[in-house]
Amino acid sequence: MSIQAERSGAEFIPAAELRVVVEACSTPLAGEPISEIAAAGLAQVFKALGDPVRLRLVSLIGAHQGGQVCVCDLTTAFDLTQPTISHHLKVLREAGIIDSERRGTWVYYWLVPAALERMSALLSAPGR
Repeated sequence: MSIQAERSGAEFIPAAELRVVVEACSTPLAGEPISEIAAAGLAQVFKALGDPVRLRLVSLIGAHQGGQVCVCDLTTAFDLTQPTISHHLKVLREAGIIDSERRGTWVYYWLVPAALERMSALLSAPGR
């Protein structure tokens, strides 16, 4: 250990080992990182999915035959009030994960494929 390393408590790293560390840290990117705007949008999506009720709602909507589900079918799947379910659906809708349409007295929900594709693209490893 050098005198300076002893004083600071740091370990002395030989130049050859330091080169290996620097080379490993400066490997080129395999793909393009997402932009600030895209990151902000995806953060809202992942924040919306960070709640277990909302994550389960997305799963229920996606698993429903035909890809669309009535809010009346969603509320019966939870031990929560209808206003609470509506709040969670609103958060998912504002994040762009689901969309909806009123048909008479009921509202029908479906997943937005583009939102699922953006999440999938971010989470999939490059080159796979």
